Amino acid sequence: MAINPDAVGSKSEPVEASWTSKDALLYAVGIGAGHEDLAFTTENSDDVEQLVYPTFPVVVGWGRGSAMGKIGKFNPAMLVHGQQAVTLHRPIPVAGTATLTSEITGIYDKGSAAVVVSETTAVMDGEPLYTNVGSSFMRGEGGWGGDRGPSGPKNVPPERTADHEVTYVTNRDQAFVYRLSGDRNPLHTDPTFAAMGGFDTPILHGLCSYGFTGRGLLSALCGDDPTRFHHVEGRFASPVIPGDSLTVRMWLTGDGEALFTTSATPADGGDERVVIDQGLLRHSSLRFGVRPRNVTSYAMGSDPET
Repeated sequence: MAINPDAVGSKSEPVEASWTSKDALLYAVGIGAGHEDLAFTTENSDDVEQLVYPTFPVVVGWGRGSAMGKIGKFNPAMLVHGQQAVTLHRPIPVAGTATLTSEITGIYDKGSAAVVVSETTAVMDGEPLYTNVGSSFMRGEGGWGGDRGPSGPKNVPPERTADHEVTYVTNRDQAFVYRLSGDRNPLHTDPTFAAMGGFDTPILHGLCSYGFTGRGLLSALCGDDPTRFHHVEGRFASPVIPGDSLTVRMWLTGDGEALFTTSATPADGGDERVVIDQGLLRHSSLRFGVRPRNVTSYAMGSDPET
């Protein structure tokens, strides 16, 4: 094992990260938005003010200010994204500069793998803007006898039909667009590198499918209004292959709270599989039954990456 369990508590030096209108637009098309999402994909449409998707913070300052350099050496081909949470303290502006600080908050021994949890806080104009919490699952880095960390069921949906359901189709070349927002990991584009990680073909970025999921949640439960979207979290349960269809199912479980899962169906019509679970959204309530835009299916009822 090469990683250092004593790195918990290590912090990065604060770094400044800037983004522009173009960065927000590129992220939007990278998570599948297009002609039906002009507020997120254009900056010059008549009577349309540009908005930023609430999951955009996952790409702000990509690769800068991370505390992951404190944990020691590991094989990047054996790393997959485990979980991701984004908490918005206020809406993300179309352009700006924030100060990012990252901290390693947990390193857990899962036996055959290690899980490293990090938290990044962003401050803009002296006030909190957002907080990202993510975990990395590192195959082959466990086995030192450390704490296994949290486990067990979390954010389990009720056993009834989902209240909302949306489906998006990912493009076969989706990863080639998404990677331009920062994550150039060849796992998502290079067949040789993907094979080193044990995959038959390059897989879609977990945070790309996370962005598709965020689009569905924003549309179905927040009326495409980012000011209503406050917190989202989920666990990456299985890889997504570019070209898969992604179905986001949502269960309303309280005022301003919903649980969700995201499932993938192969382009050839194979079996559906859950790719994001343990999903939780906190939002400002919207009247029940508002139909989302830009979806290929919609339904409402009464009753581990990438």
